[in-house]
Amino acid sequence: MSHVWCHGPNCHTYQTQDRVRGSKGSKVLRTRKVKIYDGVHLGTSLYHYFCSNGCYNDFANTHVEQIIRIAPRTTPLETPCDVKKETEHGYHGTYTRTVINKIDTDNNVG
Repeated sequence: MSHVWCHGPNCHTYQTQDRVRGSKGSKVLRTRKVKIYDGVHLGTSLYHYFCSNGCYNDFANTHVEQIIRIAPRTTPLETPCDVKKETEHGYHGTYTRTVINKIDTDNNVG
C-alpha cells in the first residue's frame, strides 16, 4: 500500500484544486491521499492519516469524547520541581525572576 485516505471528516468538502476529480459535468471534491513513505512505520505519526493539521483538528474535535474514553485521566499528573527566586541586576535595575527546575526522580538526580 503506497497511500491511505485522509481521515479528516471534512477533507472532501474543502474547495482546493487538488481535490477536484471527474470529467466535465460530473466533477466531485475527493478526500486527499496521504502518501506512505518507505522506511517510515505506519501508525507512528498523525501525518500518516491526515493530509493537514486542519483535517487532524477536525477529526480530533469530532471524536474527542471517543478518544478520551481510550485512556481517561481521573487524576492529575505531577512532575517534582524545585522553585527558586533569583535576584539579578540588569541595565534597567534590579529584578527578581522565578526559576523552575524539574527534579529527575528516575535517576535520583536533583
